[in-house]
Amino acid sequence: MKTHITNFFRSVFYLYYDGFVNMRVGKTLWILIAVKLFVMFAIVKWLFFPNILQENFETDAQRSQYILQQLTKEK
Repeated sequence: MKTHITNFFRSVFYLYYDGFVNMRVGKTLWILIAVKLFVMFAIVKWLFFPNILQENFETDAQRSQYILQQLTKEK
């Protein structure tokens, strides 16, 4: 039973491995996707989402108290 599962996962791995090794246009597209994700998560986050807790509070206790107040605030 265990060898069937191992063989299945090995077959799936080699299916995708062979597909990525033999693609031509796809490699360029994956590079574009990687660059886009880097820009979205690294640069845009850094520019538009400052660390408000780090700027407004000096200690971890103050930060945790603020978060607790925001989470338990009645609406």
